[in-house]
Amino acid sequence: MSPRFRVGIGSDLTEADGSSVLAEAVRDLLEPVPGLELTTIGEPRAELTASDVGDCDAAITLWQPVTPRTLASVERLATIARWGVGVDMIDLDACTERDVLVSITRDAVRRPVAEAILTYVLVLAKRVLVGDRLVRTGRWDEKDAPRLGLRGKVLGTIGVGNIGAELVELVRPLGFARILAFDPYVGEDEAARLGIEHVDLVELLREADFVCVNCPLTPETRHLIGSAELGLMKPTAYLVNTARGPIVDEAALARALAEGSIAGAALDVFEEEPLPAGSPLSGLGNVVLSPHAIAWTDELVALNGSGACESALAVLRGEVPRHVANPGVLDRPGFRAKLAALRERWATTTE
Repeated sequence: MSPRFRVGIGSDLTEADGSSVLAEAVRDLLEPVPGLELTTIGEPRAELTASDVGDCDAAITLWQPVTPRTLASVERLATIARWGVGVDMIDLDACTERDVLVSITRDAVRRPVAEAILTYVLVLAKRVLVGDRLVRTGRWDEKDAPRLGLRGKVLGTIGVGNIGAELVELVRPLGFARILAFDPYVGEDEAARLGIEHVDLVELLREADFVCVNCPLTPETRHLIGSAELGLMKPTAYLVNTARGPIVDEAALARALAEGSIAGAALDVFEEEPLPAGSPLSGLGNVVLSPHAIAWTDELVALNGSGACESALAVLRGEVPRHVANPGVLDRPGFRAKLAALRERWATTTE
C-alpha cells in the first residue's frame, strides 16, 4: 500500500555524525502518524530539484534553496516548513504560484537569537577576547582599553519585529539610557508599547553605542549598512549582525574596522558562507566571528524542530499553520484544493 503522506526532510538537517536535529520532533510528532513515510531529500545546501520534492506532500528544509526551477513540474507538494525564520533561500513568489505554502518557526528563534545578540554586546563591551589573548600570550599585566559598562549607554536595533522586540525586553533591566529602533514597518503605538524611541536610520547610527541588525534580508535591506552608514557611527561604537550577512557591506565593514573608524563588531552571518579563508575579517582583532551558530542552543534546536514538524502536520491535516511566510497562497484556488484533499485524506487516518 502506498503511503497516505510523504514528508521530505532536507539532508542538511542531519549532522556529520548521522544524527538529526529533527530526531526528537520526528519521533514524537511524525512517526506516530499512520501511513506517513519519511524520506531524506537533496544534498546539503544544494538547490532542491523537482525529483527531490515532486513525490512529497510536505518538505522540511534548512538551507537548501527552493527556486522556480525546483517547482516547475511539481504538483503534489503542498508545503515547505522552514526550520528557522529566514526565507531568503526560498523563492516565495514561485511557491505561491505553484500553490505551495511556506511556514517558518517564528516562535522558536525569538529568545535564543535575542540572547545571542546580548551575548555579543557583552563580549564586545567587556573585551572578552582581548583579555583571553593577553592571558594566553603571557601578557597578564599589560593594560588595554577600559571595559564598558552598559548603564547609560545607547542601544540601537535596526528592525524591531520578532527578535528585535525580544531583545528590547531582554536588555531593559541593564540600564541603557536610550533604546533606539529604526523600522519603517513599526508604528508609533507599537514603539510606545515597547518603550523605545522610534528614529530614522541616520539618528540611530549617530547615537547608538551598539548597533544591532535585526531585519530580514530583502532587496530593500541588501547593503543597508555600507560605507556611508558606517561613517555615521561613533568611533567608540560597535556593530552586531546576527540577521543576514548581505545586509552589511562586508568589504566596507572590514575597512572601517581596520581603520578604527568604529570600535569593533560581532558577526554570526556573512555575505558568503562559509567565510572565505582569505577574508580580511579573519585577520582583524576587533571583530568577533562565529559560524552562523551563535544562537544554536538546545532550546532553539528543540523548538525549531517541533515548530517545523507541527507546521507540516497542520497542512497535512488540511489546516493553516501559525506562521505563513507567503500568505497570498491562502487565497489561491489551487492551494485550497490541495488543502481540502489533504483534509479528506487525513480523515481516513482516524477511521
